[in-house]
Amino acid sequence: MSITQISKITHRKGLNENLPQLAGAELGWALDARRLYIGNGTIVDGAPTIGNTEVLTQYSDILQIASTYTYKGTATGYEVLTGPTTTTPITRTLQAKFDDVVSIRDFGATGDGVTDDTLAINRALVQLYTREVNSEIRRSLFFPAGTYKVTDTINVPSYAKLYGEGAKSSTIKYYNSGVLADAVVRTSDSKNQTGANIGNFSAVAPTDIEISSMGFESTATNDIFLLESTTNSSFENVSLKGSETTLTLTASDSKACIRINSTALLTSQNITFNNCVTDGTGYGMQANDICSAITLSNSKISKHYIGVSIGDTPTNNGPSGVRITQNVFDDILAQGILIGKPGETVSKNISAFNIFYDVGNTFLGAGNPSSTIIEIENSNNLSVGDMFERDDADNVTFPRIHLNESASIAFDLSNKIELGTYVRETGKIATLTDNTSSATAIFTFDLEDSNTLVDIGSFKMDYALKRDGIARTGTINITTAGSGTLTYDESYTENAASGVVFSVTQTLKVVTVKYTTTSTTENATLSYSLVRLY
Repeated sequence: MSITQISKITHRKGLNENLPQLAGAELGWALDARRLYIGNGTIVDGAPTIGNTEVLTQYSDILQIASTYTYKGTATGYEVLTGPTTTTPITRTLQAKFDDVVSIRDFGATGDGVTDDTLAINRALVQLYTREVNSEIRRSLFFPAGTYKVTDTINVPSYAKLYGEGAKSSTIKYYNSGVLADAVVRTSDSKNQTGANIGNFSAVAPTDIEISSMGFESTATNDIFLLESTTNSSFENVSLKGSETTLTLTASDSKACIRINSTALLTSQNITFNNCVTDGTGYGMQANDICSAITLSNSKISKHYIGVSIGDTPTNNGPSGVRITQNVFDDILAQGILIGKPGETVSKNISAFNIFYDVGNTFLGAGNPSSTIIEIENSNNLSVGDMFERDDADNVTFPRIHLNESASIAFDLSNKIELGTYVRETGKIATLTDNTSSATAIFTFDLEDSNTLVDIGSFKMDYALKRDGIARTGTINITTAGSGTLTYDESYTENAASGVVFSVTQTLKVVTVKYTTTSTTENATLSYSLVRLY
């Protein structure tokens, strides 16, 4: 068996700061920095420069060595010109290039759904947005796909911009660790102060916050996103989900996916929620404090006691200029939208072009109406273009839209138009059968408003009638004292005798309009609409 002997070879060694000029191809080892160098040799020998060249090891600072980056944008036959000429490109360090994008994982968050990421997330928000006042330190904070477990409230300060990889991909999820947090997330000022302390010590109240393509969720019963004295902020493609289900929701569930708070001096305003989803809390959105220019649009609001509540218990006149537009409401136990409270001054809020499916049915579906769908309690508010799954039969029991005698406006295009206390029902058509000698009902009208239990004292019927070339228009005025004596009168004009006679009767609080016809071999077609004043 042969013996192989390995000889010991020793090179220069010492501290990194004492490394001398090495001879060509000579090796030198820096003991303290654990870095390896080789001598370049001389210019005469052909070296482009004298000095030492570092040999890469696991301890080398790669970003420092590969110190420059130039964007090329290379395509077939084309390269982007970043500098004034092809020979003077703009170069940057790799460190600067990588710092263009900041990930929450750069601060230690894992997003594995098991590790508590609370401290890491709050640390990132403090370092990027509140530790220094200079805007240069602010960076958009990226949340890679994952579930970020938190056990305390996350404070989102002024100027924060958070984005993820999708509302159902990048999720901050709250778990109760013993002391229930008020909210999963809440806004804070430029010094990370919240609640009554917002704005103290010359801090900038929460402003210019942007959050997109993320989800926020709770396994406990608390608010999901609490906005306090917040301005000029937007939420795009954000999912907000509580722990409640349709089986557990009751009127006592007071938490909200979106809660907007203000003070008289620090008012929340100019906040937009677009393409968002709310789910599993008492309220989808609730705002009682003074606030303005709040928009909720193109979103889905589902699995709540009340979908959106605006000024139900208002302070400082409550919300104004809240726009709820083009949303889908589904699986809402009571009202889809509730605006105001009797006797208050909540005004200038609008519901427009929303669609309401299983709303106000106690989660029991059609045929089980239990509340109005849109309830407007104060004057100078508006519902226009809203559409409803609730049919006419259920609408008689609980109306789709109710203004509660307020001077607001509602256009229920399937049923009526309300202008304050003035109500005109959608026009309808009835066929009056030829040769009907016994008074026959055209329609019945319940004098008691089912929602407020207020008796309607009078109404009128405007009509137009055609029968075999004969035309007639008229009005029937009906007056009653609820269940008392009924009186009515009719005025009309016609171009010939139509042979149609109308009559009105009352049983308890139900009024019935009837007709008889002579025999002409032709039926009559009746178009009519009811008008009333609450």
